[in-house]
Amino acid sequence: MAKTIKNHWDGIVKWMDTKLNNGILEGLNSIVQSAKRRARGFKKTENFITMIYLITGKLDFRKVNKHYRSF
Repeated sequence: MAKTIKNHWDGIVKWMDTKLNNGILEGLNSIVQSAKRRARGFKKTENFITMIYLITGKLDFRKVNKHYRSF
């Protein structure tokens, strides 16, 4: 345990100063994994990237299509 603390000492001190963690990145990763499942079968990487933008962008399609219904 002492060796692990010694190896990560700089990160421990920085966390004590900033109180930042990677929770936001973990949440974003969860969203990207969801997009990956939805994009299954797409042959191009661009389609996968577009799916990520559509999911994470929280776009309001009612502004461009008055007939759009959110489910």
